[in-house]
Amino acid sequence: MAEPRPERKATTPSSRPLLAVEDLSLSYGPKTVLDGLRLELHSGQTTMLLGESGSGKTTLARAIAGLSAASWTGQVLLDGEPLAETTRKRTAEQRRRIQYIFQSPFSSLNPRRTIGESLAVPLQMGGGMSSAQRREAVSVALDQVRLGRSYIDRRPGDLSGGERQRAAIARALVSAPSVLVCDEVTSALDVSVQAAVIELLREIQDETGMAMLFVTHNITLSRHIAHRLAVLQKGRIVDHGLTEDVLARPDSEYTRDLLEHVLTL
Repeated sequence: MAEPRPERKATTPSSRPLLAVEDLSLSYGPKTVLDGLRLELHSGQTTMLLGESGSGKTTLARAIAGLSAASWTGQVLLDGEPLAETTRKRTAEQRRRIQYIFQSPFSSLNPRRTIGESLAVPLQMGGGMSSAQRREAVSVALDQVRLGRSYIDRRPGDLSGGERQRAAIARALVSAPSVLVCDEVTSALDVSVQAAVIELLREIQDETGMAMLFVTHNITLSRHIAHRLAVLQKGRIVDHGLTEDVLARPDSEYTRDLLEHVLTL
């Protein structure tokens, strides 16, 4: 399996971000999990949200997608429009435009359903499409992730780990989102499959122009997937900028320690 392509060079972002997080804070009782975070996502670019377990990165990702179980303060803006805290309070169009890929593809794929049935669920919820139209949209999404239409009647248990993750990506893509949130999507995969999934995400982004938030604890992936890098420590962003700048000249001791451990390994 080929290695991922070399580091991504950031293009000049548009003046207004596609999605913006402004002063977002979240607590579980007395414990502050996110503390006044600010983050921007631009069309055609990937921002990596890097942090260790417990840093708050998945909590932030879920808040952006409207999946947080706890209330938060601050704002999440999509094209300048404030989003409600939960998907239930967001419009169908807002839900369509932000899609989430979970770490485990089984979180997205019902083992009792065929791949085609699972991928059609978001389209059924959105309404406005016939059964034939939904099947065609699902087929196109499977082609997009390089699985092909022959997988439409297969079940998750018949697929390898890498194929299941591709199917989960297809489920997110079937709604043609503007923002794709990828939460540790490669952590359960072996190295060669990780490379293939990262390459796939890069190709899809180049084709569609969507923005991506790539959540991970693995700093070694940053040059292969991310235009920009945001390092999260204990609910605060301690480094943020172009990937090559953060890696070459980190501001925080925390980021320097992460890089030192990578080099040691």
